[in-house]
Amino acid sequence: MPTKTEEILDLLFAVKIIKETAISPDGRRVAWVEAQTNPDRTESANSFIYVLNPGDPKPQRVTAGDGVVGHSEKAFAWSPDGSLMAFLSDREEPAQLQLYVMPAAGGSARRLSDVSGQLSTVQWAPDGRTVALLLIEGQAHEPGMNAPAPRADGEVEGQIYEQRLLLIDVATACNRIISPADIYIYEYDWSPDGKEIVYTGALGSGEDNYWLARLFAIDVDSARAREIYKPEWQIASPRWSPDARTIVFIQGIMSDQVSTGGDIWSVPAAGGQARNLTPGRPSSPAWLKWLRGPDRLLFTELVKGGAAVSTLDLTTGKSTTLWQGDENLGTRPHDLTGILSIAADGRTSSAIRTSWVRPPEVWSGEIGSWKQRTNINGGLKPLWGRIEKVEWSSDGHSIQGWLIYPQNFDPKQRYPMIVSIHGGPAAQATPYWPMPGRMNLTVMSSEGYFVFYPNPRGSYGQGESFTQGNVKDLGGGDLRDIMAGVDHVLKILPVDPNRLGVGGWSYGGYLTMWAVTQTNRFRAAIAGAGIANWQSYYGQNLIDQWMIPYFGASVYDDPVLYARCSPIEFIKRVKTPTLIVVGDGDKGIPAPQSYEFWHALKTLGVKTKLVVYAGEGHDFRKTAHIEDHITRVVSWYNEHLK
Repeated sequence: MPTKTEEILDLLFAVKIIKETAISPDGRRVAWVEAQTNPDRTESANSFIYVLNPGDPKPQRVTAGDGVVGHSEKAFAWSPDGSLMAFLSDREEPAQLQLYVMPAAGGSARRLSDVSGQLSTVQWAPDGRTVALLLIEGQAHEPGMNAPAPRADGEVEGQIYEQRLLLIDVATACNRIISPADIYIYEYDWSPDGKEIVYTGALGSGEDNYWLARLFAIDVDSARAREIYKPEWQIASPRWSPDARTIVFIQGIMSDQVSTGGDIWSVPAAGGQARNLTPGRPSSPAWLKWLRGPDRLLFTELVKGGAAVSTLDLTTGKSTTLWQGDENLGTRPHDLTGILSIAADGRTSSAIRTSWVRPPEVWSGEIGSWKQRTNINGGLKPLWGRIEKVEWSSDGHSIQGWLIYPQNFDPKQRYPMIVSIHGGPAAQATPYWPMPGRMNLTVMSSEGYFVFYPNPRGSYGQGESFTQGNVKDLGGGDLRDIMAGVDHVLKILPVDPNRLGVGGWSYGGYLTMWAVTQTNRFRAAIAGAGIANWQSYYGQNLIDQWMIPYFGASVYDDPVLYARCSPIEFIKRVKTPTLIVVGDGDKGIPAPQSYEFWHALKTLGVKTKLVVYAGEGHDFRKTAHIEDHITRVVSWYNEHLK
């Protein structure tokens, strides 16, 4: 008989991951990218593209290869008239993606690019004659904060690789890089006439300077770039209006590039004064698209732990919610952008939907009336208990969270409870089907625990002022919100106050370290990729620019504030047994932070263990490491709380 932990591991690795979806302009065909899984349960470097045609019960595979050998194939995009499909494939050389196009009706794929480096983000020009991509020329290692850092060797401050705009003529396959050599581009959008491209970009290293990105436009023919807007906070999702007069974007405090939230802003395309279109909105818009005409926007948003799709009339300022649900429209648990693919009619779309009771699948149809188009993960059943949304008050704020009951809950019994703190801090605990990767405490429900997911101030979902609620106060109000939530749950449910645990990853790992220095109410803690000392962390990590908006100054200008928020300053208060976990290649929160906290606890005689996983970044990818980590999580809590 398999143990509960083995059953959970089997379920986690049984999930087939859907990475993206795209609906054809006429709304009749739906495409998606599905990750391949190896027999040993590792996620393969390969991924498959499928298209579901109308009236066809089975999807057709789209590939640049022979259909037998697997390749990495992704970044699918329909041409504006729907006659062609563009996508990336490493058919010619493993790990080197190139751009291919093929007829939508089927046929052989034609290679268009000839580059060396990292390719991503395929977009057709409005006339369908050109395809744009983002290219990091010459870079071999995977970009992004969550990927493991390449091992340092020799002089540290070496070459900086910039992500630039590559344009490819579909007829001639002519390749042309047009953006400046010193700017790293994050996102872009074509102008309606195809003569310009708007983009967000910053000087220097892309991973570190996302928080300094500005809004630019570049002339496609002359390659002359101009700056449009220097933002106060972070910006994302730039979109050019159909009448070419306005550019809209999302602006707000964002702690991760892959996690967008803020208010919707507009600025004249020629430059000028920016305007907040959603001041005081009690939610966090996350993704944008213009509908037909220059005065209507479609956007996704995070709303008190859930997601919604809404429209905004720029003439009247009126907003209409088309759909709202307690689920996630992202492709992975920490991807909260909620990207939809929209057909030409502005009503029909495709999306990836998932929740705690429904594994990810592709849905399409009119927004709010989607129909399920895939059954990739059919048959998977939850191994955790029922889920409830809970709300409580803290310091005058209304705070929200999620509570997972123990599997086979008996109201006559008293249960231990784990508090699971999300990362960020600008993020949101949102319903999702658990997948392999970072620490996942949902598994503890099957072991007989309540699992509590709070969304304290600093989270998305309740407006920009709420998200900025922990600026210069990291570990202050957010921890009070969490502890008030714990007290609320203790009043309404049979939770044993003497068997409380806490855990989290990234900023959640920091708050776990911080919590055990501020209270002894927790009897067990697990800190994943946590921050022990903000002062030393500032000089160790590769993304220090994210800290300036939260602290208001660098550590060199305000060391007192950095010290005041550091767990290491209060380390002698800790009594809680603490397991510490980190990847040795973590760019965002380097392993020395975990070593520092572990060394202090060990020196002070507090029960602790440190586990460092070789070759892992901020996300864990290797099956053996994920299995080992989850097994340790279950064992640690059971040892101290059961």
